Amino acid sequence: MCGRYAFLLPPEAMIALFKVLNEVDYPPRYNITPTQPIIAIVERQGRRTAELFRWGLVPGWVKDPREFSLLINARAETMADKPSFRDAVRNSRCVVPATGYFEWMKGTDGVRRPYYITSNETETMAFAGLYSTWAGPNGEEVDTVCIVTVDPNLEISGVYDRMPAILRGQAAIDGWLNTRDVDIRGAVGLAVSPPQGTMTYHPVGKAVGRADAEGPELIAPLTAEQAAEEAQSARPRKKAAGGSQLDLFG
Repeated sequence: MCGRYAFLLPPEAMIALFKVLNEVDYPPRYNITPTQPIIAIVERQGRRTAELFRWGLVPGWVKDPREFSLLINARAETMADKPSFRDAVRNSRCVVPATGYFEWMKGTDGVRRPYYITSNETETMAFAGLYSTWAGPNGEEVDTVCIVTVDPNLEISGVYDRMPAILRGQAAIDGWLNTRDVDIRGAVGLAVSPPQGTMTYHPVGKAVGRADAEGPELIAPLTAEQAAEEAQSARPRKKAAGGSQLDLFG
């Protein structure tokens, strides 16, 4: 699962790296969470643009999004067969650029904490994504997106059992976005785990767990002092003596 990520690429660099035809005014973000607006790159009739989408895909056939599960990820192995994703796999594939992402894991000290995961190959990763436009009964439209996930490679398997599908190289990005010439089978073949040795990670502070947290300190490696403080706060507290009333109402 990929439920938090960071995106630090300047707008002008987006044009050079992903060959889009426009700029999107989007500040550096260190803690992007589901339901927030995110940048995704789409290609329509040969024109590649960067656009804002709501993270959490809602298929067009959904009547009421409030009664529909929030789909922030799609499993690559089953996306072509699932009603929620199969139309998007065929017609509405996109790229979600990211600098790094977060997963939680229990450390050697027994404390469960977040880890920040990045690529050894590039400063900006291209996550495979799917998008859909939901149209409401009153004419409102919401562009929504999810991130495709795959089995982890060797180094990430020690952190979590899923990871984003990373499109490595311009040919993979071009193929994923080209829904006219690359069919479902070809697209599924592009959504694969990166090779061993291409990813790295380090523990970070628990502040990233707050949806309102933001700033470069969220991706900074955890210091020994921070780790000790978190381990101390994670220890179970002893119940106060004095009987059940004190335990219940204290």
